[in-house]
Formats: sequence, C-alpha cells, structure tokens
Amino acid sequence: MMYQVKINQNQPKLVDSLDINWDIVPVGTDRFHIIKDQRSYEAVIVSSDFVNKTFDIRIGTIVHHIELKDQFDLLAEKLGLGASSQKKLNQIKAPMPGMVLEVLVKEGQEVSKGQSVLILEAMKMENVIKASDDAVVKTVKVIKGNPVEKNQILIEFQ
Repeated sequence: MMYQVKINQNQPKLVDSLDINWDIVPVGTDRFHIIKDQRSYEAVIVSSDFVNKTFDIRIGTIVHHIELKDQFDLLAEKLGLGASSQKKLNQIKAPMPGMVLEVLVKEGQEVSKGQSVLILEAMKMENVIKASDDAVVKTVKVIKGNPVEKNQILIEFQ
C-alpha cells in the first residue's frame, strides 16, 4: 500500500489529502508515543537504512516496512532516473558515525541486492546496511567493534 503524506510546520498533517488529527512525541531515540482518535500507541523503530530510506517500525505487535520518497525521489522516477538507471556502486560507505556491531559477509562472498552485509549502531539504534546490487565482496574494511565516521568506506565490491 502506498500513501502520500504531507507534513508542513504549523499546518494540518495530510495523508492522501485527508486531514489527520494525531500527536507524536519522541520518548527516546527510537521510540515515539502517538495519540490518534483518543487512542494511545507506542511506535518503535526496529531497523533503519538511511541510505535507501527504509525503516521497519513496530506499532503494537505489527512491524511495518516503510520506504520514504521525497519530491526529488519522485521527480527522478518520473524522469526515468530511478535506481535501474544508476551506475553500479563499488563500495558501501557509513551513512553516519557509529559502531560496527556485526559484519555479515567476508571477502570473496557473493551478495544479492538487498542482502544485509553489516549492522551499524548509531544513536543507540541498530542500522542494517544492505547491498545495493548483486556483487562480490572485494574487501571488508572494518571489523566488529570498530567505530566508524560518516562516509568512511565499510565494504568494497568487485
């Protein structure tokens, strides 16, 4: 299911052009308290991939997979400049500073598009880093427990 959400400061929040009356308050780095229609909900960010703008959010017992697209992503798709027309990436860089929790691949290993290759902890959240394309791991530049800086090369592909 796809929804169009518009959020402008000091204006009503719109989902598919319908005004929704809700209140969201952060209660931690990965938790939010939501009040909608006089009902209370807790939302927890289970995983996040800032590079691909994807998130898994648990509300109650249900985990929702969310893919975000801003007006620039939508324009690029409309102009035919989507992911299929981009050149293949040869490396994965850290999207933010953090700590390597787990390296899930080794040199010489074949990976598939979307396969988890590394888990990075940042701001007390686990971020699953995934392969953007089918490839073979050339070099793993980090080890478990290493701190990393934003844009540091984590993994190189052949």
